[in-house]
Amino acid sequence: MNTSLEDNYRHKGLRQQLVDQLRTKGITDEAVLAALNEVPRHIFLDSSFVELAYQDQAFPIGSGQTISQPHTVAFQTQLLQVEKGMKVLEIGTGSGYQACVLAAMGAKVFSIERQRNLFFKTKEILEQLPFRMKVFLGDGFEGLPMYAPFDRIIITAGAPRLPETLIQQLKTGGIMVIPMDNAESEGQTMLKITKLGDDTLKKEAFGDFKFVPMLKEIGND
Repeated sequence: MNTSLEDNYRHKGLRQQLVDQLRTKGITDEAVLAALNEVPRHIFLDSSFVELAYQDQAFPIGSGQTISQPHTVAFQTQLLQVEKGMKVLEIGTGSGYQACVLAAMGAKVFSIERQRNLFFKTKEILEQLPFRMKVFLGDGFEGLPMYAPFDRIIITAGAPRLPETLIQQLKTGGIMVIPMDNAESEGQTMLKITKLGDDTLKKEAFGDFKFVPMLKEIGND
C-alpha cells in the first residue's frame, strides 16, 4: 500500500474522536457511525489537508467539487436507512468517500460522476481500497437504467428539481435523499423522498445545507 494510503493508529484515533463528535451532533445510527469509523477519510484528500481530515468540515478536491463535511455524509446516510445488501445509486461520486461509507455498511453501490478528471482520479484511489462498488462517468440526471431499480438513491449535489428519471429507477418502498435548491436560503433543503407507489411520493424536509450544484452536461474540466 502506498504511503499516501497509510492508515495508522493516529488516524484511527482521530477518526474515533470525529465519530464521538458526530454523536453529539445528533447522529444516532450506529451502523452509520461504524462505517465512518472504518473509512479513512484522509486518503481522499490532498496531502496538504491530511492533518485536517478528521475535522467536521468540507474541503476542495478539484474540478470545482468538494468532499462533504462528515456530519453531512452521516446525516444523509442516516436518512437513507441503508440495510446490508441493498442496491444504492449515488449521484456524484466526488472523492469517493460517501460511496465507501455506503459500501462499508454492506450496500451494493453504483455511483455516477460527471467530471471526467475527477472520475479517473477517484477511480484510481477506489481501486486500491477494500470497498467494492461500480463507478461510472456520466450524467447523474439519467441514472443507470440498466441496473435499476434501486432500493435507495442518494444525491450529493444541489438539485434544481426532483429528477423524474431517478424517481422511476427507485423501487416502490424505496428512499431517495436529495438536497433540493431553496431560493430563499440560497442553499438546499435536505429532502427524504419515499416512493409509496408509481405516482405517490412522501416528501419530508430535514433542514438547510450547502452543496455544489448538480450539473447536467458531462464536463472535461
